[in-house]
Amino acid sequence: MVVDPRGFRRQARWSAAGAVAVAVALVLGVSIGAVGIAPARTLAELADHLPFVDLDSGLSSRQAAIVWELRAPRVVVALLVGSMLAVAGASYQGVFRNPLADPYLLGAAAGAGLGATASIVAGASAHGGLLDPVPLAAFVGALGAVAAAYVLGAAGQGGRATATLVLAGVAVASFLTAAQTFLQQRNAESIREIYSWLLGRLGTATWQEVALLVPYWALTMAVLVAHGRSLDVLAVGDAEATSLGLATNRVRIVVVVAASLATAAAVAATGLIGFVGIVVPHALRLGAGTSFRRLLPLCVLFGGAFLALADLVARTALAPGEIPIGVVTAAVGAPFFIVVLRTTRVSIR
Repeated sequence: MVVDPRGFRRQARWSAAGAVAVAVALVLGVSIGAVGIAPARTLAELADHLPFVDLDSGLSSRQAAIVWELRAPRVVVALLVGSMLAVAGASYQGVFRNPLADPYLLGAAAGAGLGATASIVAGASAHGGLLDPVPLAAFVGALGAVAAAYVLGAAGQGGRATATLVLAGVAVASFLTAAQTFLQQRNAESIREIYSWLLGRLGTATWQEVALLVPYWALTMAVLVAHGRSLDVLAVGDAEATSLGLATNRVRIVVVVAASLATAAAVAATGLIGFVGIVVPHALRLGAGTSFRRLLPLCVLFGGAFLALADLVARTALAPGEIPIGVVTAAVGAPFFIVVLRTTRVSIR
């Protein structure tokens, strides 16, 4: 195996930059708010909760509660969800060989939203743990939506070409959104709880939600990052990938299931937050390269940092009011999507 020293150094630099971005997002997210807290004291308070660490942050009990009980879980949830959406988006782009694919465009988010809505309407609520009914119902909806988009795209003229697949995803998402709206209309008593996460609801994040997300995050990130090299091989085409010994059908199934699970858990926990799966992977490709083996680990870091910083803007731009996090990511992502669409227009048939 030949190691590229320049590629290794570039990857190391980008990984270090990603770690710094996560640290900055964490400290700023916990320090900035209606009650400003010095970053050094914030770090001391967070470190004081680590095992075998005993530090005096100098914060009052009220300030300590703000740091640890209100802001810290919100930032951690944003880091986890941002990672899952960014890696899921990059994985969909690789497995479908489609630069425009992301959890939102392919209908996975709408399917997860419908599943979570149906679960809430049925009386389920988040209680923590891997078998929580809300993310499990969202997972079924997400997987069904992606499968439907994939089948419709393959049946259309041109197979799974970019335009066909995107249009199939839009059609599936529109239908599932209509079904979700119908459920909301028929169950007005649950509409407040549904809308609390429909527009993105990081403001209600607790350590219980962190405990709910961590198993999903660990499982899906490990599976998707481990398939980075397979996605690189898949990029050359099915025939060539098969001749190189890659089980293309198995790779597609595993990646789609893992990416759909990541999307489902993210949607169930925080609502529909779009464009993260488009913005982060494409921004990283500009500087870090197109190899999925290198791209996916960076999406874990930069995806989390992006959403945590977007949440910081959401809760401070109109303070004491708060902008839904989905509005902030859309404000960044929609213009970015137009740029991506223009740069890939030649490949669309």
